[in-house]
Amino acid sequence: MMNLFGLFRNRKVYEGPVVDLKERYRVSEKTAYDGVPAVYYDILRHSDKEKVGTTDLRLSIEGDMYYYGNIGYNILPSHRGNHYAYYACRLLFLIAKKEFDMNELIITCSPENTASYKTLKKLNGELIELVEVPKNHYLYLQGEKTKYIFRYRINL
Repeated sequence: MMNLFGLFRNRKVYEGPVVDLKERYRVSEKTAYDGVPAVYYDILRHSDKEKVGTTDLRLSIEGDMYYYGNIGYNILPSHRGNHYAYYACRLLFLIAKKEFDMNELIITCSPENTASYKTLKKLNGELIELVEVPKNHYLYLQGEKTKYIFRYRINL
């Protein structure tokens, strides 16, 4: 039987100038509820290590995952407006390339989410398209009917 506490030993911390990413856990395609391997992180303000949000790096976007993209993030309401998502994504680009040998990432946002749209533009991605989410997709059922799809080529 696997020791579940072993999942939380030696969690990696990736330091950046504004935020750090502390690995929370990993899921494989066999253990993920959606079949997509991913790594989940806490976003910590670098100066005092206070948690300001969470993020994840999905290692595949096949099929319906295209509408979610490779990166998801959530900044706590009291910490919004400080560009923490931008700095977290910059660290995730490095992690994706160095640890998982990924050369390209997709990040999406809803047109109504102007903060995320500004973040994705600031990251200098290529806006591929504005797509309609299929009516049977979970995101559509949650009220997200369209998505901007941005592509980021990782050249380090």
